[in-house]
Amino acid sequence: MEIAHIPESLREEGIGILKPQFFVLENNLEAVARHMLIFSLALEDPEKMGLQERSETFLEVWGNALLRPPVAAFVRAQADVLAHLVPEPDRLEEQLPWLSLRALKFRERDALEAVFRFWAGGEKGPEAFPMSRLWDSRLRHYLGSRYDARRGVSDWDLRMKLHDRGAQVIHTQEFRRWRDTGVAFELRDSSAYHVPNRTLASGRLLRYRGECVAARGYWGDVATGPFVAFGIEADDESLLRTSNGQPVKTAGEITQHNVTELLREVAAWGRARASRGDPEEQQSSEASPEPGTPAAPTPESFTVHFLPLNSAETLHHKSCYNGRFQLLYVACGMVHLLSPELGACVAPGGNLIVELARYLVDVRQEQLQAFNTQVGEARAAGFAPQTEARPSETFARFCKSQESALGSTDPAVEPGTPSLDVLAQPLEASSPAPEGLIQPLQGGTPHCEPCQLPSESPGSLSEVLAQPQGALALSNCESDSKTGVS
Repeated sequence: MEIAHIPESLREEGIGILKPQFFVLENNLEAVARHMLIFSLALEDPEKMGLQERSETFLEVWGNALLRPPVAAFVRAQADVLAHLVPEPDRLEEQLPWLSLRALKFRERDALEAVFRFWAGGEKGPEAFPMSRLWDSRLRHYLGSRYDARRGVSDWDLRMKLHDRGAQVIHTQEFRRWRDTGVAFELRDSSAYHVPNRTLASGRLLRYRGECVAARGYWGDVATGPFVAFGIEADDESLLRTSNGQPVKTAGEITQHNVTELLREVAAWGRARASRGDPEEQQSSEASPEPGTPAAPTPESFTVHFLPLNSAETLHHKSCYNGRFQLLYVACGMVHLLSPELGACVAPGGNLIVELARYLVDVRQEQLQAFNTQVGEARAAGFAPQTEARPSETFARFCKSQESALGSTDPAVEPGTPSLDVLAQPLEASSPAPEGLIQPLQGGTPHCEPCQLPSESPGSLSEVLAQPQGALALSNCESDSKTGVS
């Protein structure tokens, strides 16, 4: 959900976008499907689903390996709707005007439809995706000989790594529960969480008895947890208050507060745009029977475009991307993409924000220092550090040098490509897994992975950063009247 932070990043950088266009690149279609599901949840009609129910559903779908039956029913219903809309772009645009899949290839749309049909329950029963067993198998593979002492390992990782790096609000019990069961946000009685979260499933090609076979399994995070995304900072300082040296609120409670406020802001965005002078939107806002009821953003507020898988390396071949963007956001797992070609997509004077690897528990201190040094080499892509930016151990900020603009057109440029305002590339994939982590895959298109097993513990920084970590994002500051995207 890193894309949710992009508007906040734009405000911090002083960039105003009247009608932002989000372009999302992924390396697997399961992640694309999750984005579509979470966006449809965030933009759900307030009359159908209240703010609290939406925030609780978001937390469970996003951060829990097991769901409550009502949330699982919502996922099945939404997945069934999306499965019928994906093959029909015109109908999709009519019912979900904020979403565009026109850039995807036909085979990618077919595979995306298969993902939604699996979520909708095309393969019945919990054994179609036995999440509890898959989670335990992945944890055993991750811990190796330390599995029997997993509670001690969990406490060590929390206190000696996450707490030391600034995430003191994460409580021991909630971190242990997540490590053991995959349930990060327990909003009801623990017995209510027993339905596998199929949105965490993904397909891979793995070596099995000497042959590469298609398999479905879980290759997500079992080390750091989802708490650091929304649960360790808050605008309301009272949430971070301590008593006798212990935080009063848990990371789960802070996460729920932050997500609720984020969804409230999304719901109010349409009214804010109307108040800035669009007569039609203003009239519809004034005609609302409940003035205090949040209204979902109007269809023309923004558009999310999903681009073909793994297309980031070809951006510089498109003339419409050269020198166009005002903000580039790169997550720690995407630093290897910082290159002169990518830098050419940022306008002179544009900003670069790089997420640092501070909260990756498997990264040692010397590796963190080496990673920060690597980030500092963004100068090779035409960026210079922002000297006036406030110091941060979580993000590094740069500015595109005026003299580094590449005004020439690439000879391989392809004309006629839609213009781009915001581009995001979150990563979902992780390393392959041993036999206990996989299920036979029926339907859909698996993605090619190395047919070999990873080592039980990461031996280098590059192996650690191969875990799913964040996004790459570009942003343009053009207004509605100038953007070339419909």
